[in-house]
Amino acid sequence: MQLFKNGALPTQSHMYFVYGDGGTGKTSLFKLMPGKKKLLFSFDLSTDVLKGTDGLDVAIVQQEDMPQIQSIVEKWLSGAIGAYDTIALDNMTSLQNMVLENIDGASKDGRQNYQKLQIWFRTMGTMLRQSNINVYATAHQIDKGPEFMNGRYEPDMNAKTFNAFTSMFDVVGRLYLQDSKRVIDLDPERGNHAKNRLDDRKLINANELFQVTQAN
Repeated sequence: MQLFKNGALPTQSHMYFVYGDGGTGKTSLFKLMPGKKKLLFSFDLSTDVLKGTDGLDVAIVQQEDMPQIQSIVEKWLSGAIGAYDTIALDNMTSLQNMVLENIDGASKDGRQNYQKLQIWFRTMGTMLRQSNINVYATAHQIDKGPEFMNGRYEPDMNAKTFNAFTSMFDVVGRLYLQDSKRVIDLDPERGNHAKNRLDDRKLINANELFQVTQAN
């Protein structure tokens, strides 16, 4: 544990988590994130929108990686920290499913399998937070139906795993189309999973995500 006296806390990087339907532009948003050296980890092979982007490296998971995906991700992230100032983890839904496939059956008690899943994601989130690099992560969404007036949408992840991972993040929002424009809901009071620790914005245009305005 480290003590910082008189509120003399160091400047921290920013961490963003965005979820939404496929095709809403979650991956392409990373091109707008500040950073001189950027790396995107693709867990679902949806990288066409990134072709030709200067200053952006892309690491794509391979079929043979899946049985050892945890150790491979840990190794690549450890190597990326210090070499890049901005990292994206594209499609945490896919990564979660790969990790769960490896963990599933390791214990006769299914609850222990999910606990291991949650611990692994929490450890990764903590490592990213402590690395002090900018992080962007994405996931697919679940639509629970119009009968849910509030809280209709949520990330397509195990709830406890999602909470364990995103507890480290400054911004969590849902990306969707409204009047043919891409917007991001950052308002936790609407019942969907959202938060914004960086400023007071609640609903923004997607291309303004990385433009911090007024600090809380």
